[in-house]
Amino acid sequence: MQRRTTPQRWRIAAVAVATAVTSLAALTGTADAAGETVAVQYRTGAGSATADQSEPWLKVRNTGAVPVQLSTVKVRYYFKADSAGAAYRFACSWAVKGCAHITGTFGTLAHPTATADRYLDIGFTAGAGSLAPGADTGDMQLRFHRTDWQPLKQSDDYSFGAARTTYADWPKVTAQVSGSTVWGTAPEGNDPTDPPTDPPTDPPAGGQTLFDDFNYSGHSDPRISANGWNVRANSGGPGVPGATWAPENVTFAASGGNSVMNLRTSTAGTAASTRQTEVLTKATKFRNGTYAARVKFSDAPVSGPDGDHLVQTFFTINDLKAPMADDYAEYDFEYLPNGGWGEPANILYTTSWETYNPDPWQAVNQHTESRQSYAGWHDLVLTIDNNSITYYVDGQPFGTHDAAYLPERPMSINFNQWLIDLAGQTSTTPRAYDQQVDYVLHVKDQVLTPAQVTAKINAYRTSGTTFEDTVPNA
Repeated sequence: MQRRTTPQRWRIAAVAVATAVTSLAALTGTADAAGETVAVQYRTGAGSATADQSEPWLKVRNTGAVPVQLSTVKVRYYFKADSAGAAYRFACSWAVKGCAHITGTFGTLAHPTATADRYLDIGFTAGAGSLAPGADTGDMQLRFHRTDWQPLKQSDDYSFGAARTTYADWPKVTAQVSGSTVWGTAPEGNDPTDPPTDPPTDPPAGGQTLFDDFNYSGHSDPRISANGWNVRANSGGPGVPGATWAPENVTFAASGGNSVMNLRTSTAGTAASTRQTEVLTKATKFRNGTYAARVKFSDAPVSGPDGDHLVQTFFTINDLKAPMADDYAEYDFEYLPNGGWGEPANILYTTSWETYNPDPWQAVNQHTESRQSYAGWHDLVLTIDNNSITYYVDGQPFGTHDAAYLPERPMSINFNQWLIDLAGQTSTTPRAYDQQVDYVLHVKDQVLTPAQVTAKINAYRTSGTTFEDTVPNA
């Protein structure tokens, strides 16, 4: 995996939300049986028909009789993409609840209309807390912009209100509580599911598949290489220049009745003492389909002082043949338990890469982020079809990225743990961090739901299968 611009540079700004004011749509949806319901107020921070960024400023108000956990609330803003391949980035300028507790992800509507073919979902982390009856979130000054910073035409955006310069109820955004729509009217034919449809759980038949339960005796077990894996020993990035990639730091042990792979990264505050770990497929033969892994992230070291700028990952990648080559591809889950890249604390990124230039640095990518702790086991799923890239964490959608970032060539599958720098913890006391992996799965050209992934893994384990690879070489 390549390194990479400071994420602060990705989140520069994005502001403005526009369209001519039309008559208000009727309020739809009903509160659930517990009395949880919300209303959404809106104003625009940038009211011109064309702007460099769209600024939907929002408040969520509890109109029910019981407290509402904000982590169960999802607000959806609808807009028209300026071109078929346009990609967008979300940012939060300021919020009473704190920008660290607000998430933004983009998606594509199943039934495009003249005023909407995309949407921005606004969500909340558990740290946002709850709303008492009658309370609201206060100001949320949100924004989004095109990744190429071309002007945004807001006048044809469904949820935009050019004249809305003060907060007022706005039913042209929708809101859900625990998956049930309780506010607003979506563009015709695109109502959020109410209640949500249960996803299929039976995986489709067939499918060329890689599955590995990581049932090995150690890093030198000959089955690792025979099964197509490389435990990295060669020098180079990413990470601290001069650090060593240490195969012996990759171990295997029993956990919860299964064998898990442990990647240990250690340092004593110098490049010479820094030992990083990576395991990757030798073949670059994976492209569209479903990728899944169960990964245990760690917030604290197993020994020694905490604070290092650590990156714990699951990703797919191919090689950059030339600066800004348009057939490069990379799709990342990256967890930073102690911050880094300008972030002060834990953050999880999913990033889809089109290309980059290493020197001078220039990046073309789309990302989604969540600022909270992800310590512990997590089911990570990535799906790629001919339309989009979708990331899931623990069965829930985390981010959807645009067709402009689809892969042109096959990729490898990788896990690694490494240090961005040595500035997070300057002590020379030795310390070590662990990242664990329970299994990995790829199903070629099939998009599985997280529930289908779970069913497929359970079937392998019930049958006693610890490894299978029927994916043909590219």
